[in-house]
Amino acid sequence: MMRIKGHLWMKLSVCAMALGSCSTIKKSTAKRSTAPTVSEARRITFLDHIDAPGRSHNNSSYSANKNVNIGKNITYASANLENAQSWQFKYAQVLDVPVESVLNYNLYNFIEQWLGTPYRMGGKTRDGIDCSGFVNTLVNAVFQFALTGNSVELYSKVRQHLKERDLREGDLVFFKIHHKRISHVGIYLDNDKFVHASTSNGVMISDLNEPYWKRYFAGGGRL
Repeated sequence: MMRIKGHLWMKLSVCAMALGSCSTIKKSTAKRSTAPTVSEARRITFLDHIDAPGRSHNNSSYSANKNVNIGKNITYASANLENAQSWQFKYAQVLDVPVESVLNYNLYNFIEQWLGTPYRMGGKTRDGIDCSGFVNTLVNAVFQFALTGNSVELYSKVRQHLKERDLREGDLVFFKIHHKRISHVGIYLDNDKFVHASTSNGVMISDLNEPYWKRYFAGGGRL
């Protein structure tokens, strides 16, 4: 009987030791899973040069600066589009240019008010206006530059004559339509588009690349 009890006690002791060692293994494993080794920490930090929150290192300046610059560019472009007005979208489509490049509110607001005004020789009002009258009125109102004269006189007043590739917003564009001398004038906008008072459709926006206007184009002028 004493021998059986001794044998049972020995088995219980062995089991107790085994349970203790399992508990120890579990604790150490759990502890290790929450604390990465030095090599693991370096691998996490190196991923795409992005640090975990609150972590920094000396070799991340190039990546950080690059990310900031890209962010500024995206924000700047997005801000322009988000803040763009309906008139900018409209005339960007008419001119076939980026919305961000349509900036002159005074110019396009003036055009918006005059579009469709019928042509009338010698006219200067919205009841009717001719090409030189429209150009003089636009330049005076938008660019605050006192300008008078018909198309021939305006051609003689420009301080610089320009080829089509050198034109920019606000320059004058001249045409010789069925005449050996200047007989028509308009205002250049962008992307080969110009605004003018045509005899057929009144105040409108046309393209210098249209066969008709390309045929009679006589050059540009800058005041």
